[in-house]
Amino acid sequence: MTVDLNDLNAFMAVARAKGFRDGARASGASASGLSEAVSRLETQLGVRLLNRTTRSVAPTEAGQRLLQRLGPALAEVDAALDVVNGFRDRPAGTLRLNVPVSAVRLVLPALVPPFLAAYPEITLEVVAEESFVDVLAAGCDAGIRYDERLEQDMIAVPIGPRVQRFAVAAAPAYLDRRGRPQHPRDLLHHACLRGRFPSGRMTGWEFERAGKTIRVDPTGPLITSAGPATDLSIAAAIAGTGIIALFEDWLRPHLDSGALEPVLEPWWLRFSGPFLYYPGRRLVPAPLRAFIDFVKASAKR
Repeated sequence: MTVDLNDLNAFMAVARAKGFRDGARASGASASGLSEAVSRLETQLGVRLLNRTTRSVAPTEAGQRLLQRLGPALAEVDAALDVVNGFRDRPAGTLRLNVPVSAVRLVLPALVPPFLAAYPEITLEVVAEESFVDVLAAGCDAGIRYDERLEQDMIAVPIGPRVQRFAVAAAPAYLDRRGRPQHPRDLLHHACLRGRFPSGRMTGWEFERAGKTIRVDPTGPLITSAGPATDLSIAAAIAGTGIIALFEDWLRPHLDSGALEPVLEPWWLRFSGPFLYYPGRRLVPAPLRAFIDFVKASAKR
């Protein structure tokens, strides 16, 4: 059976975006064109791939199975075609990265502008997502995550700061009103602003001092999605709602301005910085190879 790759790409765009309009925006095609392509593919395969309602689009069981296998397969096709990039003076094409919001805020701003200036024929697409994903199945070339969340078959390249800290802070007015914690367990009696990962797991607060590690699970009046809604927690902390725990670099401007005051600083947990990761079982596309080399060169400066 011969299937048009454009129709397969259309199905992928719609299934990932969960809609024809959003798929059209992501792919640059028209919604009507995507609809025709998916219908043509379903007719050729003899099976429905998408359940369509007036409000949503979702893959059928057959569509989900196809989606899982199709992502890596089309990525390999792209990688094969990318071989000709090696014969160009400068690499060109699209580089897709899947990264957590923290990396968008704290790692990429120092790298992206100079990288794009050095490689004007590369288009960078960044997808911000907190959960760990199969980058190939998600249609991405590489991702950024922390080492404890990397799969064994991934190649990891250090990117960004190599040592980071989780800071704990609150507005001076809140601490004047409720008191200043002297030990991590004191947080159990305070209003703490917490985050929840997409998996549903709450972000635990860990502390370390003199080789001793303590984990506490405080409570409080506000829970936000880890990453996407973090700025709301910061605003609430500045307003005096409670105590926040977050990357030190993310809170640093507010600590320096005095809007937030450090809490339990001798206990702040240090941890290793993030990694750029990509599958080791495929050819590295030229745009990704250029980015890897750029990251390594930047780390030596």
